[in-house]
Amino acid sequence: MSTGYALAYRLGLTPWEKAGRDAAEQFNALLDREQQGEPPLDRALDIGCGTGDHAINLARRGWDVTAVDFVPRALEAAQVKADDAGVQVRFVQADVTAMADQVGGGFGLLLDVGCFHGLKPRQRPAYVQQLAAITRPGSTMLMLAFQPGRRPPAPLPRGASRQELEATFAGWSVIADDAADTSCMSAPIKKTAPHFFRLRRDT
Repeated sequence: MSTGYALAYRLGLTPWEKAGRDAAEQFNALLDREQQGEPPLDRALDIGCGTGDHAINLARRGWDVTAVDFVPRALEAAQVKADDAGVQVRFVQADVTAMADQVGGGFGLLLDVGCFHGLKPRQRPAYVQQLAAITRPGSTMLMLAFQPGRRPPAPLPRGASRQELEATFAGWSVIADDAADTSCMSAPIKKTAPHFFRLRRDT
């Protein structure tokens, strides 16, 4: 994984985290759809969890949550937030392209808010291979990804299109593709045209 993320957290330059928080209302609606009004009894994994906002949200909803990130500083902040919120989240430091042994398996829901779209092209197939090891047919992934394009001089991820997801996620189907509500987001983030994707593992 790039050391750029570690530097960004050290400097406090994490616009992807703010983008995820700004899309909280829409994200909660997507989680409501996953739960369909029933308390979840499944395992959830927040991939690239950052400082833990979404992992904590899942735990509050009743999911059995594991959250993984590569940056120790982010995980330390996430643990403090979880403790303050009074929820149980298992935080794991690992490279998401080689995380299966550390996080375990049997996950029914995966959450990726700003992780995959920041990976380099050579890292993406390894990431998907890890997903095959930790999920089962029928597992769901919710992903927030910026659309590909030129980025301003800030630590913004490279982005990922629906076509790139369909080409990379072998054994998965993209079953929903919704533009994120950017009305509360900063101008640089609006230009990335973020989308929420819902993927389902087929095999």
